[in-house]
Amino acid sequence: MQGVIKAYDPVTKDGVVLSDSTLTEFDLAHNALDGSVFRMLRPGQRVIFDIDDSGLATRLRLGSEVDMGTPGF
Repeated sequence: MQGVIKAYDPVTKDGVVLSDSTLTEFDLAHNALDGSVFRMLRPGQRVIFDIDDSGLATRLRLGSEVDMGTPGF
């Protein structure tokens, strides 16, 4: 899925990502940044993510504008 970070607390690792396609909010899994290039997230940052069996956003990663389907590409 593609989305935008709505909120993130680097101390607790709690956060919310907003899906682009459905505008659904997903809480971040506490291991969402494990193995990714991210060490911190900021509101408005675009990400690609998966949803785990618990309905939490996980495996956050970067995507190029082409990967994210930005209009005009």
